[in-house]
Amino acid sequence: MRSMTGYGRASAAFAGGTLTVQVSSVNRRSLDLSIRLPADWDILEPEVGEAVRRVAARGKVNVGVEFMSSGGRDEISWNDAGVGAVLDRLAALADTRQIHFEPTAELLWQIASSQRTSAERPSADSARPAVLSALGEALRGFGAMRAREGEALLADFNGRIGVCRGHVDAVAARGPGVVPAYRVQLLKRLREAGLELNVEDERVLREIALFADRCDVTEEITRFRSHIDQLAALLKSDDEIGRKADFILQEMGREANTIGSKANDLAIAKSVIELKNELERIREQMANVE
Repeated sequence: MRSMTGYGRASAAFAGGTLTVQVSSVNRRSLDLSIRLPADWDILEPEVGEAVRRVAARGKVNVGVEFMSSGGRDEISWNDAGVGAVLDRLAALADTRQIHFEPTAELLWQIASSQRTSAERPSADSARPAVLSALGEALRGFGAMRAREGEALLADFNGRIGVCRGHVDAVAARGPGVVPAYRVQLLKRLREAGLELNVEDERVLREIALFADRCDVTEEITRFRSHIDQLAALLKSDDEIGRKADFILQEMGREANTIGSKANDLAIAKSVIELKNELERIREQMANVE
């Protein structure tokens, strides 16, 4: 089992600078991949995406690739000759038009900024091996964190599945006593109404039989237990779990609702409420599973 929450980071020396790759993710129903590369390295995006898809099937995954030259991320070089040439042309133009021209610090900054150039970055083709290597290392850390989170989730799920089994067992144990209790209550109400009917009276037997049929939850309990077994087996598998588990939990919720509506018994109703609460906790936690 793997969580959809993960983080991985890797750095490597490259072309006189440092290449850094970071991968992070949070839960999402499907795979939502966002890749951030230096502008002139966009050609590498398909390969980066393919590598991520090999290890992640669901989640909002963010991949960031940065290259910092040895002089620092903001290293720039000024074209002094170009700045001077612009100032000379502006001065000549002003003289031609008989305009007083006196350069200011602000004007100098504007001209210099327009002439500055970023530190040279290696080409995408030359960076490809280093990027993919660092990405692979980051993805290994990313996958390891997802696996550790998954182990913690699995332990939590196993505990909650055990709680669900306990509630279902309580319902199953209580079920056989519901009809006899109803028979006693029925005869009591009849006597209180002044109707002395024998317990073997056909009308009494028919009413009890109808009640027994309406409140029988044997099939629902059997199906619910089957769903529990399917969920437990799924959690132990290496397959993608999230979507399949969502479906099984939906079916378990349906069976729990049916048991609650049919049972007509206070003790069973309490067990069903606790059962549904536990299913909701599992469903909420399952939103973090890939």
